[in-house]
Amino acid sequence: MPEHFHLNTPLLESVGMSKRVGTAVYLKMESSQPSGSFKIRGIGNLCQQVGRQSKGVVCSSGGNAGLAAAFVARKMGLPATIVVPSSSPQLVVQKLQDEGATVKIVGKVWDDANAEALRLTETEGLTYVPPFDHPLLWQGHASVITEVAACMGTGLRPGAVLVSVGGGGLLCGVAQGLKEVGWADVPIIAMETVGADCFNAAVKAGRLVTLDDITSEAKCLGAKTVCRKAFEYSQDNDLTIISELVTDQQALHAVQTFLDEERVLVELACGAALAAIYSGVIRRLQDEGRLPVPLRPLLVIVCGGSSINIEQLNKLTRKLHT
Repeated sequence: MPEHFHLNTPLLESVGMSKRVGTAVYLKMESSQPSGSFKIRGIGNLCQQVGRQSKGVVCSSGGNAGLAAAFVARKMGLPATIVVPSSSPQLVVQKLQDEGATVKIVGKVWDDANAEALRLTETEGLTYVPPFDHPLLWQGHASVITEVAACMGTGLRPGAVLVSVGGGGLLCGVAQGLKEVGWADVPIIAMETVGADCFNAAVKAGRLVTLDDITSEAKCLGAKTVCRKAFEYSQDNDLTIISELVTDQQALHAVQTFLDEERVLVELACGAALAAIYSGVIRRLQDEGRLPVPLRPLLVIVCGGSSINIEQLNKLTRKLHT
């Protein structure tokens, strides 16, 4: 078995983005991972630790965690059952089946699918692979920052890290990674879309908040409650986490612009992080004095995502522009 299942992804400078914000912008291209997103870092780590003696894994996922679990299970020779909500695009269901997974469609949102995955853990004796809320996931995701630190070399550090937040797993990994490499003073810009904003709601309320529903089209950001560890990091005095929202339209514009300029198609959930640059969030934070001027290079975690193709992009464009 390999040491790990994820790749050390490219760190690319974006000239177009750098021009927009007036400082160098580096893209950590997690869209290049074998499963299409950063999720393979944490899920690969977790499966290697707890899945070796398993009779099979079960994962609840709107897509990307499930794809990572299915990929890792196939490489480990384990059967995988992936439970997805009905909001998951057919192209994701097909990709999961192509990886050899059994797919069950349960409920409307991730929380419904997760309840079924937990039931299967009890009744079928399968190993539960959580999509975002587990220390082994965060440990795996932290490797994205250690790779960047190794690539940048001593003496260089980012001015901020831009990251999309759904359930909070990547945010926890980034926070852990920053602490591990001595970059705890680097601000994290935590980006969500309006209608899938459980982290922002928790930060504003000063406690965990459960959203009534997911109304954003960025379904892969669609957890109703952020994981507790992500909220705890938002209260950590050693870290600076700035929670910001963009609209679905702004996230879509970011996806389209990124496709035009960088020739890479990512899903709407990833567009939330990109929109921090394309929709002027970084400039506004500088104007408000929450980020310095001049700013050290920005690091964008391009989390990727597989629930997108040209047909899906066109559908989103029609839906959000009517």
